[in-house]
Amino acid sequence: MTQEDLLARLVVEARQDLQRRRALVGQDQFERTVALYTPKDFAGALRGPRLAVIAEMKQRTPTMGVLAEDYHPTDIAHAYSDGGAAAISVLTHMAGFGGRPDHIRMVRAATSLPILRKDFVTDPYEVAEARACGADAVLLIVAALSDSELSALHEQARALGMDVLVEVHDRDELDRALAVGAELIGVNNRDLRDFSVDLQRTMHLRGAIPDGVVVVSESGIGSAEQLRELERERVDAVLIGESLMRAAEPELALRALLGERVAGRSGSA
Repeated sequence: MTQEDLLARLVVEARQDLQRRRALVGQDQFERTVALYTPKDFAGALRGPRLAVIAEMKQRTPTMGVLAEDYHPTDIAHAYSDGGAAAISVLTHMAGFGGRPDHIRMVRAATSLPILRKDFVTDPYEVAEARACGADAVLLIVAALSDSELSALHEQARALGMDVLVEVHDRDELDRALAVGAELIGVNNRDLRDFSVDLQRTMHLRGAIPDGVVVVSESGIGSAEQLRELERERVDAVLIGESLMRAAEPELALRALLGERVAGRSGSA
């Protein structure tokens, strides 16, 4: 399987699952549910003097297999909230990650933290569906979208009062993201076409991102030293999933990571 084939497969799987869900809910009921929820300020939760953590939940990944045998989104949401997360990312891709949109509803009932819907979103229905479930932001992956699709989905989400984390992994994709007015840029250190990881992706692109744009470093992050390094590069937030999902006690793992980050910074001052 080529690099492009892996990303394409994940997108196709997401579209197939979307068609199944769309057939289960009437349009009038769906629109009423969308209107009932008022999104929280996801971007605002990431702005601050200290590096923020978006804690991610997912049962498995296409390359690493099962991360959590007992996967209970409600319990994980409580753990992340108590552990010091600024926001929560919920994987809703079923085939590759064991997620579904209902997991957002479960997390929304368990926490007041802002929620990101993490998926391979390519259809306007998925954006509205995210709000209907209680998400405050959606992920748009530049590599999975044409310029017109990216622009239309970004505009739709903003019109619905939601924030948009626009994900890039090279300079060309960054330029495309900025061209649609992205105010939150996620630099994915993991190339979704082959899942290789390189933390330097964030370092290389940070200088090309304008002031005022929230910068999130995604994937391959699991140590306090990495957090301190990214903080020195003026990164606003990190998205951490695998290391927390593998931990026996996610709350304690997150507390320890944040505590070590602060202790290490104080010790070097």
